[in-house]
Amino acid sequence: MGSLETPASTAWPLIAAVGVTALLAGLVTSPAVSAVGGVLFVVAATGWLREVLPHEHHEPVPLAVPAPAVAPTPRPVKHLAAGERGHRTRLPVAIYPYSAGLVGGAAGGVAMAALAVLHGVLEHGSVWSTINLLAAAGSAELASAPPEVLAKFSAEGFALALAIHTVLSLGVGLLYGALLPMFPYHPAWWGGVVAPLLWTGLIAATLGVLNPALDERIAWPWFAASQVAFGVVAGLVVARFERVATFQHAALVERAGLESKGLEAGTIQEPRPAQRGEAERSSRGDE
Repeated sequence: MGSLETPASTAWPLIAAVGVTALLAGLVTSPAVSAVGGVLFVVAATGWLREVLPHEHHEPVPLAVPAPAVAPTPRPVKHLAAGERGHRTRLPVAIYPYSAGLVGGAAGGVAMAALAVLHGVLEHGSVWSTINLLAAAGSAELASAPPEVLAKFSAEGFALALAIHTVLSLGVGLLYGALLPMFPYHPAWWGGVVAPLLWTGLIAATLGVLNPALDERIAWPWFAASQVAFGVVAGLVVARFERVATFQHAALVERAGLESKGLEAGTIQEPRPAQRGEAERSSRGDE
């Protein structure tokens, strides 16, 4: 059978990638993380260069045994017809309408707000504490305000919190409506469990650098619970909408809505073999 010389496998590129990641992560965490990442990168880069200099490392790969000949069969093969008119199918084949994301985001925003207000009542004895804390993300005055000030009604804080919450809820709802059809299983799983936990982890890792005062005031268990409540409700609402088939297989003139003599939506067809044969014979006869 013999063998084939191929470049030897090595883990140095993976170690170098880990080193670069730790080097950059240390910029927002700790200098020690950057130091470890720098050492990993230097060691990995040295090992990687030694794999190709002064001579490339190779390893023999045995050649596979040729497959036995396949006996022909008279039975026809049934081909899959995922696309139309010979076009490849791009997933997702069907998507949720934009209105599904908006409605889901609004419903999830209501559920999230209700849980946030409940946290303010139970933990601080005021419905305005959590509202003003959300408004503190865009107000330096509220971010440095003491708890007794956050527990009082503030027209500026309420308007700012309402604007922030509405924009984020509708924006994330639209994002859910666009992305959830691309993933398997029920939308409530991705929208209500996976995405909220990833989002909470990202905010918890970066908020201490972006807004330390706000980071010290957030109750992270309640924050994560409110994100899950938003995702579950938004995912369930979005899933209740009927998916709309994409227009990816239609001709450009149909998608653009153009009208022309002899051209109507759905009438563009390839000529049948018999028609092509007659056209060719007619053409030869004219010559």
